[in-house]
Amino acid sequence: MFERSRRGESALLIQPLAPGQDDPSLLEEFAELARSAGATVVAQLTSRLTRPNPALLIGSGKAEEARMLCDTSGADLVLINHPLTPVQERNLERLLQRRVVDRTGLILDIFAQRARSHEGKLQVELAQLRHMATRLVRGWTHLERQRGGAIGLRGPGETQLETDRRLLAKRVDQLQRRLEKVEVQRSQMRRARLRNAVPRVALVGYTNAGKSTLFNALTEAGAYAADQLFATLDPTVRRLDGLRCGEVVLADTVGFVRDLPHDLVAAFRSTLAEARDADLLLHVVDAADPARDERMAQVDEVLHEIGAGELPQLVVFNKTDLLDPDMAETPGRCDRDEAGQIHRVWVSARDVAGLDALREAIDARFASRRAEAWVRLPIAAGRLRARLFEAGAVIDERNDDEGWMLHLDLPERLAQRLCAGEDARHHALDAQWLNAQPPCS
Repeated sequence: MFERSRRGESALLIQPLAPGQDDPSLLEEFAELARSAGATVVAQLTSRLTRPNPALLIGSGKAEEARMLCDTSGADLVLINHPLTPVQERNLERLLQRRVVDRTGLILDIFAQRARSHEGKLQVELAQLRHMATRLVRGWTHLERQRGGAIGLRGPGETQLETDRRLLAKRVDQLQRRLEKVEVQRSQMRRARLRNAVPRVALVGYTNAGKSTLFNALTEAGAYAADQLFATLDPTVRRLDGLRCGEVVLADTVGFVRDLPHDLVAAFRSTLAEARDADLLLHVVDAADPARDERMAQVDEVLHEIGAGELPQLVVFNKTDLLDPDMAETPGRCDRDEAGQIHRVWVSARDVAGLDALREAIDARFASRRAEAWVRLPIAAGRLRARLFEAGAVIDERNDDEGWMLHLDLPERLAQRLCAGEDARHHALDAQWLNAQPPCS
């Protein structure tokens, strides 16, 4: 084996192509992934794969060409835009005399750099250990026995590889238990939002589509946003106020990418649950991306994988500021379906343009969930009356010696909860108070 370089900043990119495949965006996206990981792309190479080589993935001639290209370009790292088996990875490293990382390993490395929260770090470490489990043999040029040879210690002993596998399995078990606790806490928070009858909206989309910028523009949350892949890993939840339908909870989630590693999907199940449990998905799309239709299809594929494929969507075409000004896709434009419902909105989150139209579209999706009725509250229900005013649910009020007559317009789920007496501590609405006759004017 060779001594691996610890620099790993100058990279040769290898793009395997299936027969008939000729999509330049594949290599462009992979180069962006490499730069996001901190690598400097010094050379690129494509390889036609009629039949993958079991030993090297690519052909031996193309592998030799890659070795010479590494020597001439000074690349000390080889990145391959394709999953590699442990055997292929080991054989390529021996031939190229350089560190070799496949697409899965590269994405895991980016996630490891981006993770900030305790939960995110646990999720990334778990995914990395699962990926590493089948590659332990690569780290050892000798697998000598640790025990045996001395008096009283003779016997088969335990290889270094077996020790590593045992320790890795133990660490994976610890991480899974910790993540289960975190997931319980997060699910409790989601159940609390359900009990409060607050509609949930989740931002989803291809990585670098501008989800976090849009999230900040709508909520003034100040979440981290950057022009890079996977800038956001940890979900951020904020309240979206100012809608006629009432309070809405908006969640910013991790971006998707084509061929997202299954280990990551499994490790980030609690994070992706924000999308899976939402009432509405805002599918954010980079309107200036030439491959936007393909990106949308890839996001829908991941949504189906996590169980969110059947949820209602509102497509938000972002970055209209990068489009030709003469085009019809101006900020604020809304497209309606055959039923007259808005299903696409065009905005520019960077310029804060078209957001009013987006708010109206969100409002319209939840407008049908409102209930309007006259109710009579006795004098003893003063605290509930105050809460209804605080929620902006009171349209009109009349009072007499028995209490108040209130004309309410409030979210349907909140009305049902109050009517069911779930908030008895604050004098819940008794069923007999509902549909009171409006007072004569």
